[in-house]
Amino acid sequence: MSETTKNQYVVCALYHFVVLEDYEALREPLLAQMQRHHVRGTLLLAREGINGTIAGSREGVDRVLGFLKSDARFAELQHKESLASKPPFHRTKVKLKKEIVTMGVPDIDAEHYPGTYVKPGEWNELISDPDVTVIDTRNEYEIEVGAFTGAVNPHTDSFREFPAFAQKLNPGENRKVAMYCTGGIRCEKSTAYLKSIGFDEVYHLEGGILKYLEEVPEDESLWQGECFVFDDRVTVDHQLSQGQYDQCHACRRPISEEDKSSPHYAPGISCPHCYTALTEKQRARFAEREKQVQLAKKRGESHIGSDAADAQQRHREEKLSQKERQHEQSS
Repeated sequence: MSETTKNQYVVCALYHFVVLEDYEALREPLLAQMQRHHVRGTLLLAREGINGTIAGSREGVDRVLGFLKSDARFAELQHKESLASKPPFHRTKVKLKKEIVTMGVPDIDAEHYPGTYVKPGEWNELISDPDVTVIDTRNEYEIEVGAFTGAVNPHTDSFREFPAFAQKLNPGENRKVAMYCTGGIRCEKSTAYLKSIGFDEVYHLEGGILKYLEEVPEDESLWQGECFVFDDRVTVDHQLSQGQYDQCHACRRPISEEDKSSPHYAPGISCPHCYTALTEKQRARFAEREKQVQLAKKRGESHIGSDAADAQQRHREEKLSQKERQHEQSS
């Protein structure tokens, strides 16, 4: 069985910084394209650009990418792909946001003032330089799963906390800074931010960890562990195949086999990371949700509420087809 046959779903992570004055008007036609071609996932639109991850058949993903790139503003849109053996998303969403990746700092021009891009094949040499400070811009729970050897952990729980960490860095003591993240988008903003507060020599891994894992052979790799991804695969290994972690459906953090042996772990209800933070009311709510999930599985449903979502999607597609037929008849 070929790799493509075994992993029949194409997972496509994409982003592009570009001014979109009409981003609100882009939502409906983009959503319609995703629904028409049975592509699931979430895309974010904001005045500063587009960001998200989608998944579907090879043809479906290509159709959505083609639709985007037919707009001159997305002509240089870059994306990264991996494969999955089952759908990594259950919904199709296009959301309107203030930022496509939330840093909470206004007027950061990531489109025109990012750091210097470093190709995956050149990354090892850069981060092996003792004069380079390597910083992981991801969150604590992501870093616990895997990281580059010797990278600084900012100990953040959200990207909004990164500016406070960066302000404590001394440009004089950290003359060369190299940063990385999952797919590259957080580094577009973090490098632009560092440059805005006085750092001159700032680099970031082009395409992020995912591109590095794709291009750098494992026997030459400086990556340790797995890479957290924001879909149902939870993590991917160096071959970009689904990793060994599951996810706590209460706090959404990745959990290992060791975590699942903890007395604080209950499927769908709690894990060692969130047990003490949950109230009894929350545990009761999660327990009821888990009960409904298991009942849905017994009925042969892939995901609680997915039948209703599919019916709604089919209804939208029918309305779209009807409008197209009416347009053809009137023209």
